[in-house]
Amino acid sequence: MPIDQLELLLEDPSIREALAVVYERSNGGSDELDWSDVRDALSSDQWGRLIEREVLVSAGTGFAIADPERVRTYLDECGTDTAKNGAVDGDEAEDVTAEGDAIESAHPETIESPSWTTADKAAGAFALLLFAGYWSASIRDIVAVAESAAFGPITDLVPFHLVIVLLAIVTGIYSTALQSRLLDREKLQEYQRRMQRLRERREAATDRGDDEALERIREEQRAAAGDQLGMFKVQFRPMVWIMLLTIPVFLWLRWKVRGGHLGPNETGLVVPIAGAVTWQEPLAGPLQTWLAWYLCCSIAARQLIQKLFRVGSTASSSSSSSSSS
Repeated sequence: MPIDQLELLLEDPSIREALAVVYERSNGGSDELDWSDVRDALSSDQWGRLIEREVLVSAGTGFAIADPERVRTYLDECGTDTAKNGAVDGDEAEDVTAEGDAIESAHPETIESPSWTTADKAAGAFALLLFAGYWSASIRDIVAVAESAAFGPITDLVPFHLVIVLLAIVTGIYSTALQSRLLDREKLQEYQRRMQRLRERREAATDRGDDEALERIREEQRAAAGDQLGMFKVQFRPMVWIMLLTIPVFLWLRWKVRGGHLGPNETGLVVPIAGAVTWQEPLAGPLQTWLAWYLCCSIAARQLIQKLFRVGSTASSSSSSSSSS
């Protein structure tokens, strides 16, 4: 890790003490360690931060100090007695962990709240207007007539069931590209990492019966309730742009089928088991044939496009000793 990052990390006394323990128990960085080797002296949050900041790196079956010499140098400069810390007993380990929780609570991690641009807000407002077309026949007719002018050449040459397949592919490409471009995965992972650290600190405080630390962590969790709104804003931003295309397509298909705008030979579809069914006939529960076919094509196209281009999945955080709440 960069030198300035190590210096910044060692400004936290609890991390400095934890790193001293790790250095001593790994025999100066020559041996590998795992969580069970240090759990009596370190909290899961301290262990996770050392891995997250790449002070500890995966090596074989455990973790090793990435640069033992530099760690030793900085620990000496900070005046940390590694020999003393290597023999921390249970009571002292609890004091160090509690101190780390107190420092973490006094200096909580701050994440800059995501903000939408003017264009994002305009897209969201227009998407809401289009969404009203599900109930407003006038909006639906305006959108459908405009799209019919664009899709007219295609519908004259291609059967209706293949038109649905083509639209599913186009919307799948459009949706996947926007999801990949507009979703701020780093910001999303920041929120996820903070929530994970709070869970790990809460579990460590529960294990050692530290009621004061638990109360501080609960206060932090209440203060971090805004993270849910932040995560929603991050995740929903690409959705408003995706809806600008997917809603009009859906409205046009609905207008085409329910409004009686299909050709005389476009009465329905032949499907396995059910056989020949009309477009408005219920096929899967209450879903009519046209809607079930559109949803199946959309899901299949989206999955295929994501696999082909290897996009669309959010990377998981790499912290160790993670647990679900």
